[in-house]
Amino acid sequence: MFPGSFDPFTAGHLNILRRALTMFDEVVVAVGVNQDKRGFFDMDARIDIIKQATDGLQGVTVIKYDNLTVDTCHELGIHHIVRGVRNMIDFETERSIADANRRIAPDIETIIIPTAQEFAHISSSAVRDLLRHRGDTSLFLPEGVKLPE
Repeated sequence: MFPGSFDPFTAGHLNILRRALTMFDEVVVAVGVNQDKRGFFDMDARIDIIKQATDGLQGVTVIKYDNLTVDTCHELGIHHIVRGVRNMIDFETERSIADANRRIAPDIETIIIPTAQEFAHISSSAVRDLLRHRGDTSLFLPEGVKLPE
């Protein structure tokens, strides 16, 4: 499972997903509902963006979930969580989450994949900021993705 808020799904996310597909026959992209955040895009728009970005990719399923990631993994029979990191700050955050997940679900392993260098500067926050200021997001989003108006 490749979980995240994906608000929105970026070219960096797609890079991590493509690389995860070299390790697994199927990857479930799980769009999480974070009760503490009001998303920039609603859930349906986020799922649509991911489906546009992954059109033609074999082995990708997109779902939404609103419970603990490890609980969703158990419900779906998934034993690996894939997470991408851009830098050491991301790595430390993801390592802490992986450690906590391992304590509550020792049967689920987290795989941390560093993003390719050409995508390391891309974040969903930067894309949202560009959108708020009517900037060009084309270099940050997967090719062919049309954002909702």
